[in-house]
Amino acid sequence: MVLVLSLAAVLWGIGHFMGAPKSARGLMIGLLYVAVLALHLVLPDGHPLRLATGESAALWLILGGFVAIVLGYRQVLTRLRNRADTSRTETGGNDGPAPLFTETELNRYARHIVLREIGGPGQKRLKEAKVLVIGAGGLGAPALQYLAAAGVGTIGVVDDDAVENANLQRQVIHKDASIGMPKVFSAQAEMQTQNPFVQVRPYHRRLTQDIAAELFAEYDVVLDGTDNFQTRYLVNETAVAAGIPLISGALSQWEGQLSVFDPAQDAPCYRCIFDEAPAPELAPSCAEAGVIGPLPGVIGAMMAVEAVKLITGAGAPLRGQMLIYDALYGESRQIAVRRRAGCPVCGGS
Repeated sequence: MVLVLSLAAVLWGIGHFMGAPKSARGLMIGLLYVAVLALHLVLPDGHPLRLATGESAALWLILGGFVAIVLGYRQVLTRLRNRADTSRTETGGNDGPAPLFTETELNRYARHIVLREIGGPGQKRLKEAKVLVIGAGGLGAPALQYLAAAGVGTIGVVDDDAVENANLQRQVIHKDASIGMPKVFSAQAEMQTQNPFVQVRPYHRRLTQDIAAELFAEYDVVLDGTDNFQTRYLVNETAVAAGIPLISGALSQWEGQLSVFDPAQDAPCYRCIFDEAPAPELAPSCAEAGVIGPLPGVIGAMMAVEAVKLITGAGAPLRGQMLIYDALYGESRQIAVRRRAGCPVCGGS
């Protein structure tokens, strides 16, 4: 038997040296195997050739069966691999789209997914949504945190201010170590630390007329958490022109309010309700009048809820309704608001 195996090795080596393909070398060894097996079947027991090649045919049959099993197994693996490669090619190959959610994301958003009003399709819409938040201060801070935690795929934040020590009493997205840092970058760091699966776009500048329309065109929903009427009017005009809903919130001392302004869905715009800015003494800033620390968290979180409802289609957003919350007495009330005839922004009638 050693003689036959040595002869097989010599044939393989000669074939390799001559550049013969593996299939040809395998064929030569196969012919050698058939010849040896034929000798054992034809020649009588005790024949010198049978003695020199292992004496018994049973041993060669066992060896041949083992080799056949190995070759068959390899053939099956090759076919399965080829089928998988063909399937990947037909579906875009390795460069095709990755699964929408990773296992970590599915576990993270499980409490959303089990909600009948959101489910998997709603969470998918959240991941594909783009939300722009104007202001990373009192209202923007909690709204940004909850939008990121909820899995909103792309979140833009516009603010030209830097973090100050006086902000930390209520703007909880910012930390003591962030004092002096632009608010948009402080907020971005906290949001992506909380949820690395969302994209945050910081815009460290004031929102102005020359950039507003182009910026809003990239987003599906806008949240306004600013504290001056000039910016609020600009945000409203731009959102109406873009046909996207605006979630607006405001604060003063112990009271907050919010509404969804969406003329495209027959709801009023901000200018329908607040046609003119009040006199400065009638609308003092938080720095002048003060504000209880948790209040921005309450209203900002409500703004985030309205954004989630708008994106997923859950429930009834505050279109045509204004929610007013009085933290001092623990009271809330909701009033109806309507489009105003002759509104210079939405032309309500």
